[in-house]
Amino acid sequence: MPTLRVVSVHRVSSGGPTAFVEAVAALRDVRLRAEVQLTEVPAPARIAPHAVALAGDVLLGEDELATGRFILLHDPSAPAEWDGTFRVVTYARADLEADLGSDPLLGQVSWTWLEDGLASAGARAARVGGTVTRVLSESYGDLADREPSVDVELRASWTAEPDAAGHVDVTTHLHAWGELLCTVAGLPPLPEGVASLGRRHR
Repeated sequence: MPTLRVVSVHRVSSGGPTAFVEAVAALRDVRLRAEVQLTEVPAPARIAPHAVALAGDVLLGEDELATGRFILLHDPSAPAEWDGTFRVVTYARADLEADLGSDPLLGQVSWTWLEDGLASAGARAARVGGTVTRVLSESYGDLADREPSVDVELRASWTAEPDAAGHVDVTTHLHAWGELLCTVAGLPPLPEGVASLGRRHR
């Protein structure tokens, strides 16, 4: 794993505000499930003064079951639309069986996966919003023998709230997103009390 570093911001050389530097350092030490491969990707440069981004892929052998992004934004001015100084922007996408794509409750169920992930990780989140999109792909002609497939994509963002002491634990939000990614991929939850010896940022 490459070293996680702040990218695509103008203040990289100065390290940024202490709160952001500490948040990035905390993300470095997060362990997710072993099936999740995290890599650093360029972060958006115009949404917030400071940002860091991770790409995640859920791999089972050589099969990619799901993919997504986790972006942590920081703006010390606390924009009114955020109602805070840290904002998380995510998406998760996976291929589902075609019969699942016709389920009218797919969007609602997918959103519940996000809410459950936030709750189980203990992530303090506010102003949570997003969309669930499904795309049915059917093949014809020379490709008619391919089975129909459904892509589901969940995009969500929320404000990471501080605790009573004013500290924002960004690691809980990364764990919540990691759990969402694995759920979308169809991985069963880990048994209670069993820790995943996942990949670690170095």
